[in-house]
Amino acid sequence: MKLLQEKLSHYDAPQKAMAAGVYPYFRPISSEQNTEVTMNGRKVLMFGSNSYMGLTNHPKVIEAAVAATKKYGTGMAGSPFLNGTLDIHKDLEARLADFVGKEDAMLFSTGFGVNLGVVSILTGREDYVILDEQDHASIIEGRRLSLSNYKKYRHNDMESLEKVLKSCDPDKVKLIVTDSVFSMEGDVANLPEMTRLAKQYNASLMVDEAHGIGVFGEGGRGVCNHYGVAKDVDLIMGTFSKSFASLGGFIATDKVITNFLRHHCRSYIFTASITPASTAAVNAALDIMLSEPERQAHLWEITNYALEEFRKLGCEIGNTSTPIIPLFIRDDYKTFHVTRDLLDEGVFVNPVVSPAVAPQDTLIRYSLMATHTKEQVARSIEAIEKVFKRYDIIK
Repeated sequence: MKLLQEKLSHYDAPQKAMAAGVYPYFRPISSEQNTEVTMNGRKVLMFGSNSYMGLTNHPKVIEAAVAATKKYGTGMAGSPFLNGTLDIHKDLEARLADFVGKEDAMLFSTGFGVNLGVVSILTGREDYVILDEQDHASIIEGRRLSLSNYKKYRHNDMESLEKVLKSCDPDKVKLIVTDSVFSMEGDVANLPEMTRLAKQYNASLMVDEAHGIGVFGEGGRGVCNHYGVAKDVDLIMGTFSKSFASLGGFIATDKVITNFLRHHCRSYIFTASITPASTAAVNAALDIMLSEPERQAHLWEITNYALEEFRKLGCEIGNTSTPIIPLFIRDDYKTFHVTRDLLDEGVFVNPVVSPAVAPQDTLIRYSLMATHTKEQVARSIEAIEKVFKRYDIIK
């Protein structure tokens, strides 16, 4: 055995979980991504999806993707920097910029690639990148590639953020990067205070709206719009794999910044462009989000219902106020067992264990879609109550 394989062979956590019958990953689904999916020939309620608007199987979205594929083909065979720019790319960029209230936007082939490329390149060696300690992994990876000074502040703690800002050289660029809705625990960034501090300390602010767009704001424009601070946020990032029912991402900002990014951002220049099908799907999803506000209203109706029911059961759900509801278990293997038992009960949820979180913070991530019915939510909560009592998580 070569040294590399010998070293990696010591990693056997997945094998141990498989041997115990509780391995919870890569579970194959043989149907469309809907409120119910087919797994091993049976129907299962899906409460592990990020499709907050429930548009992944919408006929208009599918039709748009098919039509774009017929016209433009299946792929771009090049980056946007060279041969990979279509007219529908430019049209969508303009539309997204207007949607979130910015001068310009750039499309990326993945949301991860947006944060990786933008965070890594915007600031120089003597500048600062400042992160919330619970920012998404893509932001963290972008920071790791950056040559700038790195500082972090305690999660959503504005006193901690101000202390960090005070410690920075006032004459250097300071880029604060935060999620708008934190993807694991569902709490919302204090953007009003963050924009105030950014102004006070002459810092720039980038907000990742991956889990905010579709859910918050007028027409689903996100948390920046919800708080009325979009004009004070320098860069707004979004992904297409959630409310937009597609794949890819974007950054929206002013033209000074996009001019620099278009010519320096490596995950943009050296990655093939977003496919025609994905582009058209986003455009169609945006049409539906804007024309059917009842989807967003229903999502909040079932979200508030689920939050109330979980609190009644005595579940520990942290500070969430969104369709992302963490159900804390605080034990890795118990989390795996609960995930398996819930699937046996016909409910798909996602386990979040160390090292994604600290071992004492492990949880089940329960997420809602606008297409869930109240009856489906009630059935899932009934199953969760049954399994949680089995493991003494609730009484």
